Amino acid sequence: MAVDILIGLQWGDEGKGKIVDVLAPKYDIVARFQGGPNAGHTLEFEGTKHVLHQIPSGIFHPHIQNIIGNGVVLDPVVFQTEMEKLTARGIDAAKNLYISKKTALILPSHKAIDKASEEALGEQKIGSTLKGIGPTYQDKVGRNGLRVGDILLPDFKERYEAAKARHAKIVGFLGGKLEIEELEKQFFAAVDYLRTLKLIDSEYMINEALKAGKKILAEGAQGSLLDIDFGTYPFVTSSNTLVAGACTGLGVAPRHIGEVYGIFKAYCTRVGSGPFPTELLDEVGEEIRKAGREFGSTTGRPRRCGWVDLPTLKYSIMLNGVTQLNMMKADVLDDFDEIKVCTHYKTASGEITDKVPHQFEAEIMEPVYVTMKGWKTATMETESYNQLPQEFLEYISFLEKELEVSINIVSVGPDRKSTLIK
Repeated sequence: MAVDILIGLQWGDEGKGKIVDVLAPKYDIVARFQGGPNAGHTLEFEGTKHVLHQIPSGIFHPHIQNIIGNGVVLDPVVFQTEMEKLTARGIDAAKNLYISKKTALILPSHKAIDKASEEALGEQKIGSTLKGIGPTYQDKVGRNGLRVGDILLPDFKERYEAAKARHAKIVGFLGGKLEIEELEKQFFAAVDYLRTLKLIDSEYMINEALKAGKKILAEGAQGSLLDIDFGTYPFVTSSNTLVAGACTGLGVAPRHIGEVYGIFKAYCTRVGSGPFPTELLDEVGEEIRKAGREFGSTTGRPRRCGWVDLPTLKYSIMLNGVTQLNMMKADVLDDFDEIKVCTHYKTASGEITDKVPHQFEAEIMEPVYVTMKGWKTATMETESYNQLPQEFLEYISFLEKELEVSINIVSVGPDRKSTLIK
């Protein structure tokens, strides 16, 4: 069997959690392979909204085993809170949840470094969620981070204190002071809780499951345009958000990759700083924000909104080897007379291109639009793909022709049932 992978193709917030929930019933395992509590995967069913930050979105299906892979960075406090919320809703999450011993731990001092770094950057700040993600990945790459398996060692406290001392020097250099006493109490209580769960060598579990013919879905976090190597650097996250990240973040050989589901919104959004060629700073952008309830599920920050951007979508599709597309939140465009699609960019020299530049924020990339007729029809109650308005189907056909990949799922509402399969 193969590992199928679900990837966001924009700057995150595409609706990956919902699609994992829709696809999950046909899988035996759902695994997270990168990111941490900066992710916010929203699922809505039976009238209830659920937001997951670190726990895989297959957790609501009792037959599915859920794995937090080695490529993830885990905040024990946020994790325990998530687990308690699931328990309060009658879900025995601990029963089917497995955590890699190689998963990096977010310490209270990582958050302090994150905050001090952003404050030191001032107006040039990256737009971090201040969850300690970047500093944790820095420690991992620097080969002095702590991992989940370390909490089982007799000298874990000494290792923690050594890391804390290093971090205090960094915060001091940035002009801050390490004041984390209350956070430490919560951290060590959450670590005690973490010790009661299934901490495993997840790379063996996944590869043994492949040999046994089980079906596995790898769930990406953030979006392709936030990838540390190929995103709009330096306004990116600290992990590899592409399909390749699933190989290193779970211990899966490339030859085992199967379907690649690429998720994108019918328009485009971004949270935080960084380039955004199709951003709408007028009443149209505000209308999209209100209709789409575009506020971060993790930070609550209002998302920047704009029309769909095909050059960046083509770029993400190429990098990920996408085999099928899922278009999300199309109902947000129900009331628009016209819908614009960015097909190319015009550079300062007058060149027309559909390529993503090396230094996005340093280039003047004026979007070149095609205008399409809106469908002016409420689509949320649509029961089948073929019942969609003609203008809607024309919009899909245009995107498929430009992107050269089939759009097999269209979402017209937040609930599970508002999911139309071609």
